[in-house]
Amino acid sequence: MTDGHPARPDARRIADALIDVRDRISRAGGVGVRVMVVTKTHPGSVVSAAVAAGVDLIGENYAQEIRDKGDDLAAARAGGVEVHMIGQLQSNKVRVISGRVDVVQSVDRLSLAAELGRRVPGHRVMVQVGVADEPGKGGCAPADVAELVEGCRGLGLVVDGLMTVGPTSTEPVATGRAFAVTRRLVDELGLVECSMGMSGDLEIAVAEGSTIVRVGSALLGPR
Repeated sequence: MTDGHPARPDARRIADALIDVRDRISRAGGVGVRVMVVTKTHPGSVVSAAVAAGVDLIGENYAQEIRDKGDDLAAARAGGVEVHMIGQLQSNKVRVISGRVDVVQSVDRLSLAAELGRRVPGHRVMVQVGVADEPGKGGCAPADVAELVEGCRGLGLVVDGLMTVGPTSTEPVATGRAFAVTRRLVDELGLVECSMGMSGDLEIAVAEGSTIVRVGSALLGPR
């Protein structure tokens, strides 16, 4: 601790925490599940520390932070690390992240897909599925996912898979049902990636077939 604030996580601390997270995934039955380190609100130095710890997947929530951490994220990508935009994205912010991320996971409407297709033809995306029915979480209604996937493809985008955010309560039964909806859609549409689960519910997500878990506090501590 310094000046009453938690010390920034360094590479060794992140590497140790990553072992713990991967052990949680293994105990939940996960095989080949990728761990994304979510670095929102942390400085660019934490991105560099995460890469030094062996992380190969970084998630950012805000377009402005992607811009502000540009050098650190660019260095990570140059070293083979993927950077994903995972937060809600306004169409007018697409220009801010263009060329700075590998995948936009939070495509939940055709207008956003159209702007991505216009600015970054061939961009990789995931369609966000709204399963939690909570304000502020975004996501396309499950019944509309297939149409949006086809719409993205029609605009020249590459759809890697689907993403969802589970219920805030993380109550096991409700959370499992929510994740199962997304996994079922992934299978029905013949997609590959299923991004779901965070620090508090990753075991449930893994049990339901997640291929990517998005982890912040369990790896980096409190913001």
